[in-house]
Amino acid sequence: MQDSTHEVQSNEILEKFDRESRVRKFKNNKIAIIVAIFAVFYSLFHVYTTFYPIPQLILRAAHLGFGIALIFLIYPTYKAQDRSKVAWYDYILFTLSIVSFIYLILEYEAIMTSRGGIANGTDIIFGVMTVVLVIEATRRVLGWILPILALAFLAYPFISHLEFMPNRLLTRAYDLGDIFGQMYLKMEGLYSTAISASVSFIFLFILFGAFLSKSGMGQLFNDLALTLAGHKKGGPAKVAVISSGFMGSINGSAVGNVVGTGVFTIPLMKRVGYSKNFAGAVEASASVGGQILPPIMGASAFIMAETTGVKYSTIALAAFLPAILYFIGVLAQVHFRASREDLRSIPKDELPKVKDVLLERGHLLLPIFALIYFLANSVPIGYAASYTIGIAIVVSSLKKSTRMSFQDIIDALVDGAKQSLPVMVACAVVGIIIGTVSLTGFASVMISLISSVGQNSLFVTLLLTMLASMVLGMGLPSIPAYIITATMAAPAIAALGVPVIIAHLFVFYFGLFANITPPVALASFAGAGISGGDPMKTGWQSLKLSLAGFIVPFIFVYNPALLFIDGSLLTSMNMTEFTYPPFLDVVLVATTSFVGVVALSSAVEGYFKGSMNALERIIIAIGALMLIVPEFTTDVIGVVIVSIMIFINSQKARKRS
Repeated sequence: MQDSTHEVQSNEILEKFDRESRVRKFKNNKIAIIVAIFAVFYSLFHVYTTFYPIPQLILRAAHLGFGIALIFLIYPTYKAQDRSKVAWYDYILFTLSIVSFIYLILEYEAIMTSRGGIANGTDIIFGVMTVVLVIEATRRVLGWILPILALAFLAYPFISHLEFMPNRLLTRAYDLGDIFGQMYLKMEGLYSTAISASVSFIFLFILFGAFLSKSGMGQLFNDLALTLAGHKKGGPAKVAVISSGFMGSINGSAVGNVVGTGVFTIPLMKRVGYSKNFAGAVEASASVGGQILPPIMGASAFIMAETTGVKYSTIALAAFLPAILYFIGVLAQVHFRASREDLRSIPKDELPKVKDVLLERGHLLLPIFALIYFLANSVPIGYAASYTIGIAIVVSSLKKSTRMSFQDIIDALVDGAKQSLPVMVACAVVGIIIGTVSLTGFASVMISLISSVGQNSLFVTLLLTMLASMVLGMGLPSIPAYIITATMAAPAIAALGVPVIIAHLFVFYFGLFANITPPVALASFAGAGISGGDPMKTGWQSLKLSLAGFIVPFIFVYNPALLFIDGSLLTSMNMTEFTYPPFLDVVLVATTSFVGVVALSSAVEGYFKGSMNALERIIIAIGALMLIVPEFTTDVIGVVIVSIMIFINSQKARKRS
C-alpha cells in the first residue's frame, strides 16, 4: 500500500513539474497493445542497427520519424485533453511522421548522387512538413521554450539579408531550397550530430537504465546509501545526496530523479528535523549533480565526445574530480547544517546491514562494472551499452528477488523507448538551431559579440558565457541545454585559446545548473512539490547547496590539472589528445580545492566546530576563495586564513562545551 501511495505521489508531482511525464493512459487495451508493440520495435531497431549498421542519413531519419510518430500516439495535444484515447488527427500526424522517413529511403540514392543534396520542390515540401512535425512534437513533450527558440533561429535566414538587420547579422539571401535542404537532406540540420548521438549512444543508455530499474537498481543504491550514511549525523540528507547522485548519473533526468528518489529520501530528511525547503533542495542539488558524475553523466558525456572529437574515456576522467568536489560541497553543507541544528541520525537498528544488502542485490552492480570496463578498454560505445543490457538481464536472474520475467523485459523495452522520446525530440529540434548556425555562420557572430563585450579578457568572457549558458539552459533538460550552449557559447571561450574539452565542460556545468537556479528551477520546484516547501525558497537553497558547482568550472579553466590535463603543454584550442600532468600538480589542486570547498560550505552554513558570527563567516569565505583560486600565493594565504579561523572556532566551541 505504501509503495502504491509513493507511486501515485510520484506521478502527480512528475506531471506537475515535468511535461515529459504527461502521457496518455489508454482505456482501450487494443490501442495500448499497439503502442507497446511499436515501442518494442523502436527499441529492438536500435539494438539491431548497433551491430548491423545502415547509412547514417537513413538511420537518423528512422530514429526521428518513428520517434515523433510514437510521440503523437502517447502525448496529448494539450494538458486538459482526454488522455484515454488518441485524437483522430494524431493518427494523421503519426502517418506523416513515418512518411517523412519513407520518402528519404525512396529518394536516398538520388539525394546522395544526382541531386548532390540540393533540394527540389518535393524535397522542400517534405522538409517543411518534417520541421513542422518536429516542432509540434517538441511542444507536446517539452513545452514552448525550445520550439520558440528553434522558430526564432529558423526565421533568421529568411530575414538575414534585409536592410534593417544590423551589419553584424547581415548575410546573403537564402531561398527555401537552401534552408530546408539544410534541415532535411543534410546531416547538419534535423539529422545533425545531436540526433546522431541520440540514436547511437543515448537511446541505448536510456534503455540500459530501464532494464536496471526493472531489476531493482534504485533500491540497491538507496539501501547502500542508508547503510553508509544513514547512521551519521543528519544521515537521511547524506543518503539522499549519495543515492540521488548515482541514480541521476544513470537516468539522465534531473526532475525525474528528484521525484523517483525524493519520495523516499525527503520524508526521511523531514523526519529527523530538516526543514521542508532544505530537504527539497538537497534532493534537487544531488539529482542535478548526478548529471556531471562519471561514468555516464546522464548520457551528456557521449554527446560531448561526438561533438568535440575527444575520446569518451578522456571526458569521463576529466569530469571525475570536479564532480567529486561538487558532491563534497553538498555533503559538507548538509553535515554543517545537521551539526548546527543538532539533527538526529537514523537509529542503526532501523537500517539495513551492508552484508545483507550486498548479498540480496549486490550482483546488480556487475553491469555497471562491466560498462566501465568496456568503456575503459575503448569498446565502441553502442556495443558497450548493448552488451551491458544483456549482462543486466543475465545478472538479474541470479536472484529470485531481482529476476526479470519476460513481461519485465517487454516493459523495459517499452519504458526505454518512451523515456528516450524527450531526449530524441530535443536533439531533433536543437538540430534546427545547429542547421541555422551552420548555414549562416551565426556562431561566429556570437563569438565576436561575446569577445567584443568581454574585451578579450578571459575572466570577463567566462562570466558572460556563464550567464549566457544559464539563460539558454533555463527550463531545458540537461542534454538539449548542453547542445545549445556548446553550439552558441563554448566557441567564445575556445576563441581565447582554451582547449575545446575545457570550454565544453564549462558551458555544460552552467547550462545544467539552470535547473536549480531561480526563477526557472524545475528540479528545485519538483523537490518543493514533494517536501511541501516553498518553490522559490527551495530554489535559492538549492543554489546555496550547489555553490561549489558554480566555482569549480572556473578552477579547471585556469588550472587544467583538476581535469588530469597538463596545462603547461596545451598549445592548441582544438587539441583532442592530452598529456597527463605531474602527479603532485593534481594532488595540490585537488587538496586545496577540497579544503576550499569545505571551508566555503562552512561559511555558507555559519558553522564548523561551533557557530560563527557574520565577521567570522566573511573571513573564512575569503580564505576559502583564496584556496580555490589556482595560484601558489593565494593558496598559501588561503591556508593561513582558514587554519586560523578553524583554530579560533574550535577553541570557542571547546570553551562553550
